[in-house]
Amino acid sequence: MYVSARSDYAVRAMLAVAQRHPEVVKAAALAASQDIPYSFLQGILLDLRRAGLLHSLRGADGGYALTRAPEQITVGDVLRATGGALTTVRGAPAEVATYHGVAAGLGEVWLSVHRAIEGVVDQASLADLLAPGGPAGRGAAGRPPRVA
Repeated sequence: MYVSARSDYAVRAMLAVAQRHPEVVKAAALAASQDIPYSFLQGILLDLRRAGLLHSLRGADGGYALTRAPEQITVGDVLRATGGALTTVRGAPAEVATYHGVAAGLGEVWLSVHRAIEGVVDQASLADLLAPGGPAGRGAAGRPPRVA
């Protein structure tokens, strides 16, 4: 899995909006608070709005707000809205990778990687990340990560 600057910025922006939920947050305030280039953020906010994760209000009191509670929006939702497939093989979703001969089993490895990534990002909600002692620094099922 590759996390692009766009995806990282999107998650950070969504966390900033979630922190203020249900209030409306101005794009300029998001850009400043998360050190995201404003012009770049505009495109990200458009993607998030098109994906149904944010709604926007125009005018002097306008800005952006979540369409659902922070508990109902996952990191996976945000990543898919801005980056498409969570895992790719040669630029295509892992689900479509096919192999023949000695490499025939490789497709299942990429699917396993994809499912593992989904398991993490689809269980971590914005509310989880904002909660004190949230998933940061924890592994699967809330256990501390293993150190090799």
